[in-house]
Amino acid sequence: MKQKSFFLLILILLVHVFAFGQHDPKALKDWQDQKYSMFIHFGVYSELGGVWKGKPSYRNVSEQIQAHAGIYTDEYEEVAKKFNPEKWSPDSIVSLAKRAGMRSIVITSKHHDGFCMFKTNTTDFNIVDFSPYGKDVLKELSEACKRGGLRFALYFSLIDWHFPQASPISGSNSDYITPEHFELNKKQITELLTNYGPVSELWFDMGSQSAKESRELRDLVHKLQPDCMIGSRIGNDMGDFNVMGDNQEPDYVIGVPWQSPASFFDETWGYRSFQKRGKEEDKIKEKLKSLIQVTSRGGNFLLNIGPKGDGTVVEFERDVLLSIGKWLEKNKEAIYGTDPDPFHISFKWGNLTSRPNKIYLHLLSVPEEGLITLPGLTGKIKNVTVLGEGLRPKYSQNAEGVKITVPAGLDIAKEYKVIAIEFANGFKVPPANIIADKVKPLILNSHNAFKHYSSSGIDYSNRYQSTVKESWSLSPVKNETLTPVVYFTENEKEKSIDLEINGKVSVVALKGGDSEDLKNDPAAITWGPLYQSGSYYSGPGGVHGNLKDVDVSKPWPGDKGVVWEKRADWKNNETYEVKADKNTATYLLQEITADRDQPFLVGITSGDAVTVSLNGHILDEHNNPFKVKMMHDVILLPLKQGKNQLIVKFYNGFEKSSTIGIATDVKQVIYHKTLKPLSVEKGRYYSVSWQLHNPLSPHTTLGLPNVRLELK
Repeated sequence: MKQKSFFLLILILLVHVFAFGQHDPKALKDWQDQKYSMFIHFGVYSELGGVWKGKPSYRNVSEQIQAHAGIYTDEYEEVAKKFNPEKWSPDSIVSLAKRAGMRSIVITSKHHDGFCMFKTNTTDFNIVDFSPYGKDVLKELSEACKRGGLRFALYFSLIDWHFPQASPISGSNSDYITPEHFELNKKQITELLTNYGPVSELWFDMGSQSAKESRELRDLVHKLQPDCMIGSRIGNDMGDFNVMGDNQEPDYVIGVPWQSPASFFDETWGYRSFQKRGKEEDKIKEKLKSLIQVTSRGGNFLLNIGPKGDGTVVEFERDVLLSIGKWLEKNKEAIYGTDPDPFHISFKWGNLTSRPNKIYLHLLSVPEEGLITLPGLTGKIKNVTVLGEGLRPKYSQNAEGVKITVPAGLDIAKEYKVIAIEFANGFKVPPANIIADKVKPLILNSHNAFKHYSSSGIDYSNRYQSTVKESWSLSPVKNETLTPVVYFTENEKEKSIDLEINGKVSVVALKGGDSEDLKNDPAAITWGPLYQSGSYYSGPGGVHGNLKDVDVSKPWPGDKGVVWEKRADWKNNETYEVKADKNTATYLLQEITADRDQPFLVGITSGDAVTVSLNGHILDEHNNPFKVKMMHDVILLPLKQGKNQLIVKFYNGFEKSSTIGIATDVKQVIYHKTLKPLSVEKGRYYSVSWQLHNPLSPHTTLGLPNVRLELK
């Protein structure tokens, strides 16, 4: 296997194709500090309200009714000719957003139907030339935002069902963007970023572009408006910030700027006339809770409204927003410009946000016995108050942390409350992932790391949760000097990492150094037959089912799953071409029996994306950013004595076949480099982390499955 030449090729491509442009840190910080913004889905579909020919369209979201109700283009054009939002009032929209506590507005400039809510020279299918309204909605709103002091931002669909060169509509919305379609998008984006003043963010959606096209589009946006933030759905990891899935609120740490887009109702983003809205007070608490949770995890919350066809806002949505705004007026210091929850544990009663000298406790429910315990929290407390209530809760502080008694009569069931703890000179909490150096050598690797995530992928359908940073906190048991030694394999050669130890960052090139044979005995390892699971839909970051102790005699991943097929004609050190449908996966399973615990390097050949798992633990997962025919990985398997189960997921995006294979003839060699000694003291914490040096993008997964740091 020609591993080295493959990774050299990738390195060259990284350098010449993907020099990632970074924003002015202040502009990025200003965007992050907004925390709460308004999303508006408004277009021809608003006129229909989710109803076609007298029948409600329950299938999927109402803004995509053209596709899901099977409306012909000429019929949809007739609807567009009647679209006249004469009650649309941009100043009223800005006023609502401000009263709701929102800091910017993101409006659909063009959705999948291709109807432009702005005057464009590229098509007459736009609000000015095609509808009786005859006015530029974006121009009106951008000017209203300027008058009202809000940031103006745009949604832009990369797919366009009205454009003749667009691919046929698919259920995934990740349709291929043709060269002609790409040129149309560039012309329209140039108009949008030239004719409407400052645009704070460009929220791309759907479509599947090549890596070159995503980069070209990103560069165009940054050239026209350097401070315009780009959402990750531009594809191929070219976004400035990571857009989560619709209504997704992550419960893990994200290591890049991010945003959670939310609809009022899961069923739709555009106006739906027959929508069951429920109780107003329930929706207020639901969306306010989401705002608090997203903010506490370091994200921005983008909450959508869907105006009616006449341009008016649904009263239910308006009233919910205004109620959230009243809460924010009282508790705004606990939301805007805050830092995430400093703790790395969850609390049943709610969430936390913070500032350098303050911690905010967002009470979403009554704590047990009315007592809040914050373990390990240190710092001189100046005062503790309930925001907007004039109450001062009692508190106590000792070596174990801080305890706060929630004041009696505080009606949390009626309205969420915030307790603010102010410190004289900052505070400290126990760090995440504390590792004690009781055993030498102390080993730090991906298996015991605290992970910082993003989302990486080609398009909306072909993406997965990527790891962009790994970290540890050392807790020495005595005063001593440790010698760090970094180990790596052929798989990581030619990469460089930013290694941070106790606040000092050094660039470590994973090349050179010494080499040694792995301490294993290939002759004492038995490789069982290969079993294949048939293809079925499974996104690259999707649910794998149970990867541990899989029984090859039973359907998998459940009773309705696929039966494993023993491939007696397949063997290791060969590659096979298997038929594949779009967005499907093929799995290989192999049992490995070892006479003792030992490491072993295997080679994995794959296509669009791959996940490697041993005994239920994922060792590596990545996609194919350059869409090469075959990827080759070398993975270090930590084999245990007895039976081991290797499962490899081979994911296919758009190809008609997938190349798969597991090789055992890999050279069993590991490399190591000795770094500068580190003096440590008992009772202190020492932070250690690594991330890629000059990565493809901030969202690129580490790709360091075999790297470990030994502290000797």
